[in-house]
Amino acid sequence: MELRHLRYFAALAEQLSFTVAAQKVHVTQSTLSHQIRQLEEELGCRLFEREGRRVTMTEAGELFLERVRNALREVDEGVSTVRFAAEEMSGVVRIGATHTFNLHIIPRCVSLFLDRHPSVRVDVLEMTGDGIAQALLRGDLDIGVTYKPNDALPLRFEPLYTEEMMLAVGLRHPFAKRRFVRMSELHLQRMVLLPRSFSTRVLLDESFRMANAAPVVVAEMNAIAPMIELVRATDIATIVSTHALRREDVKMIPLESPTPVRSPGLLWRRDEARTPAARAFASIVRSVSDSESRDTRRGTARAPRH
Repeated sequence: MELRHLRYFAALAEQLSFTVAAQKVHVTQSTLSHQIRQLEEELGCRLFEREGRRVTMTEAGELFLERVRNALREVDEGVSTVRFAAEEMSGVVRIGATHTFNLHIIPRCVSLFLDRHPSVRVDVLEMTGDGIAQALLRGDLDIGVTYKPNDALPLRFEPLYTEEMMLAVGLRHPFAKRRFVRMSELHLQRMVLLPRSFSTRVLLDESFRMANAAPVVVAEMNAIAPMIELVRATDIATIVSTHALRREDVKMIPLESPTPVRSPGLLWRRDEARTPAARAFASIVRSVSDSESRDTRRGTARAPRH
């Protein structure tokens, strides 16, 4: 199977006419028909039904089409990126990031990106995951760096890694010296959490339900920094990402039974070509996120429990 087979298939699927599709890909009708037949023979199934001049797609063809379109889009964007690589990029790349990423990962990414592409301006907005999704759909952002929003169907979510969420408590909290805490032990514990409109809160509520735990939510805040400050100064606890906190006056404790886990990632608009600058920034995000994830796993490694 060669790339031309996929392009011919996509053209015929779009036009449902051998004559029009052949014109679009600049080959003769007989050549197109022969190439499609080769593709069907290699796949071992029919992709199109032919009744005279009428062409319709089979169920197998419909299933194959979605994958082919994604593959061709990736190839075309890759070619575009390579062609632009030798040229100096310019313009603006617009990034939407949640607070956790904006604390450490995004600043590192911006620094690396500007070193490599000094002629590109980087605009970063700190937003909620759902806010990022809406901004992408409106065309106000090029990339989202976030956790998977509640409704990501119109968008494409590319996971970067998987992270555990941890209990955060002040140094005088009864749990401060614990090596781990079970979710069931948070029953009736005073906590500050994100509002229910956040996908992370939905995840935590499900984890509480599985552990038959009902914490006393004394406060809800839509930003991590004030939550952590409240935890530092009181006996109130919270649950945050391991990337959200790097300070000595708050203790991070692993959670078990169950361990809340979430996957941060890149959020894109579907079926839309990405600019070379956006693709270059995304590549840096992948690299930095991978490095951060490895460092976090080493830093939070736990001794065996007996």
